[in-house]
Amino acid sequence: MADGILGLGSGQAASLNNELIDKLKSAERESTVAPIETDIEDIATENEVFATIDEKIDELLETVKVFDLFVTGGATAFDQKSATTSGDSVVFNADDVSALNTGITTVNVTDLAQKDVYQSNTIDETIKDVAITGLGNLTINSTTFTTEGKTYEELADEINLTEGINASLEQVGNNSYRLVLKSDETGVDNALNISGDASTALGLDLEENNILKAQNMQATVDGVAYSISSNNLEVDGLTISATKTGESSINISKDTSTIETSMNDFVTKYNELIGLIEDELYSSDSVIEDKSALRDIISQVKDKLFGSYGDNSDKSIFNYGFELGSTGVLSLDSTVFNAALEEDPEGMKNIFIGTAENKGIGTQLKELIDNMGYTEGVIGLYESSLQTREDNLNDELELAEEALEDKYSQLATQFASYSAIITQYETSFSGLSLMIEQSTSA
Repeated sequence: MADGILGLGSGQAASLNNELIDKLKSAERESTVAPIETDIEDIATENEVFATIDEKIDELLETVKVFDLFVTGGATAFDQKSATTSGDSVVFNADDVSALNTGITTVNVTDLAQKDVYQSNTIDETIKDVAITGLGNLTINSTTFTTEGKTYEELADEINLTEGINASLEQVGNNSYRLVLKSDETGVDNALNISGDASTALGLDLEENNILKAQNMQATVDGVAYSISSNNLEVDGLTISATKTGESSINISKDTSTIETSMNDFVTKYNELIGLIEDELYSSDSVIEDKSALRDIISQVKDKLFGSYGDNSDKSIFNYGFELGSTGVLSLDSTVFNAALEEDPEGMKNIFIGTAENKGIGTQLKELIDNMGYTEGVIGLYESSLQTREDNLNDELELAEEALEDKYSQLATQFASYSAIITQYETSFSGLSLMIEQSTSA
């Protein structure tokens, strides 16, 4: 006899369990949730790829800055200057060498600025730590000091509190000491004026004890005489620090040696950027969704780079040794470039730097790349689009997960109800089955 009617009596309630629900849920998840997760992973990969492209754009921007008319914190590649010096009587410094006038600056130092320095007569160990008596007052630059009852060290400490004066008790021999007074600054305007009974008693009024006399630096710079209190002076943006008497000079000249290097750096970064973008445009494995944005980046850069410039708009980079290969790789012929640079450096500067009224290649490229990163620029819009797509996918994923959980939570409840009903029917059927078996066996 068959095991039950329509499966009753064969334990079908047991088949409606969590394992079956998990299998059904997993199968549906593959078709509803998993594709969204894959799209989110693709967005993350796309972000990484675009970040690399963005980095290459920044590297290109750095190479363009030296060809920007409005370069900040430095000078354009065409405004670089070099300095050569002769002599060792002065040290030359400048915050911005490019801002200096070209030509030779000659400095002749005849006197260095000095402090005013006095020393007292010597005293020995028996006196230096004993309170002073009977010397009277000491006046320095209109400030009067009482010596009575003070040790020499205490007197020096009190003098040190006065602005512009430095005092110390110095050991100058095995058993000899002197009170030493110095002006804080050099120059005749900072000379010490010492008087009072103590001045005489200490020997500070003796000519031989004025061991260094305050004086100004005396120098000529390109024949112009200077008499100043310090050994430093500023002339046309050049800081001149005198170290000894004598003559020195500095020659400021234009330096075009870095221009070709800067141009080659630009060419390298341009080729890297274009190559990277084109790999993404023509690769079947590329995860970039909006390839029109990448084409727009290339198009805008090329329009500026290969455009016409100059007062008559009749010049381009190809007049200066730039060449474009059959594969789109940019190169620079050094011989042609340097010949053009030597023949007409100002003309080349006008093409690559330009003026406020007629901006050159570098200036326009710098502005273009800056604008790309703004909110409404091609890079800014692309990044915004990526973020929006990612946010939408995350919202969609959350909704899909919730829907899946709700569906199978309800199904689990239904399975539990169905299982109870089937179990009830199977219990009833088992009694009926027993009665049938008994009747047929009688």
